[in-house]
Amino acid sequence: MLARPAKYIWQHLRYIPLWTVLTYSKWRGFDDRARSLGNVFGWAMSWIPIARRRFDREIRRIYPDMVLAERLSLSRKMGQNMGRTLFEVFHNTEFQERQDRFHISGPGLAVLQKARAEGKGAILVSGHFGQWEAVRAVLKHRGMETAGVYRPQSNRHYQRLLARGIEQGGKPAMSTGPNGTKAMIRHLRSGGFVAILLDEKTVDGEMLPFLGFDALTSLAAARLALKYDVPFMPVFGTRRENSSDIDVEFENPVEPSDPSTMTHAFNDNLSARILEKPDQWYWLLRRWKDMRR
Repeated sequence: MLARPAKYIWQHLRYIPLWTVLTYSKWRGFDDRARSLGNVFGWAMSWIPIARRRFDREIRRIYPDMVLAERLSLSRKMGQNMGRTLFEVFHNTEFQERQDRFHISGPGLAVLQKARAEGKGAILVSGHFGQWEAVRAVLKHRGMETAGVYRPQSNRHYQRLLARGIEQGGKPAMSTGPNGTKAMIRHLRSGGFVAILLDEKTVDGEMLPFLGFDALTSLAAARLALKYDVPFMPVFGTRRENSSDIDVEFENPVEPSDPSTMTHAFNDNLSARILEKPDQWYWLLRRWKDMRR
């Protein structure tokens, strides 16, 4: 009986720093508030030992020769980018109003417009890179509201903010798991669009190369794309240097073949982007942990 109160107290304590920043900055402009949370995350990555150790473990796997000063700089920049991104997700209604900050490119947008006109669904795949919610903001503004899939958070305060933000970005908001998968299938069959972040490990995934090392990767999105004959399209929102401006890219759909080959192609695509702009990817995902052991 004592475990549950202790758990709630710990959740409140963990939420206090985020609540403090969000509350303190309410009177400021949107960009200033986003930058404030980014600075807090950047500070945390620089000074909280557990965060630094976790970042170092992952970054040294990919960049074994990177010196300490470069790692510290990169971790701070990553924290700043992720803090800004989370603020924008938590305040998605305001974020979606900033269409002048989104710079659109790529042939995939026309493919999606054609699919919508034909009443056909689509699966958009991205990763924890840049500002992925900008993709859904652009589509919703153009009458192509896109469902979002997210992983539930153990902290109920974070869960409340995240679920609300994902729903503001486009309905329905679907959590991972069996119920979410059923909802996704119904949505696709009715001609809906779904956005999925494919760079999270999953126990039922397949080991596929990612940044040069095998990582558990879900094949479910590619399987659904093949089963329901819908585009499997890589999409990315890349934040411009130190800016609220975001380059939103809709690539051509991955050529239909088999789930493993298609997902492998997406992994290669995302890996190339991370190597070009490593500060824009969230390195704390423990991407290479094998959950099957």
